[in-house]
Amino acid sequence: MQVRHNITIDAEVSRELESLAKELGEKKSSLIEKALTAYFDLLDLQIARKRLKELEKGKAKLIDAEDVWKDLGI
Repeated sequence: MQVRHNITIDAEVSRELESLAKELGEKKSSLIEKALTAYFDLLDLQIARKRLKELEKGKAKLIDAEDVWKDLGI
């Protein structure tokens, strides 16, 4: 399912998007989706590193999966 979004981007980014879409023969929305997917992967990595640091500093704790399953009745 696709969802329509109305966004505002910098003029230079818009020109680059237009140029790349034309060069690659792809829709701008497709390029934006691919770029966001790649960026979200990078953000996931940053979040994982942040959480690992919190764990190492004792600011967070691990919960055994079996305890979670038990609490959920699984």
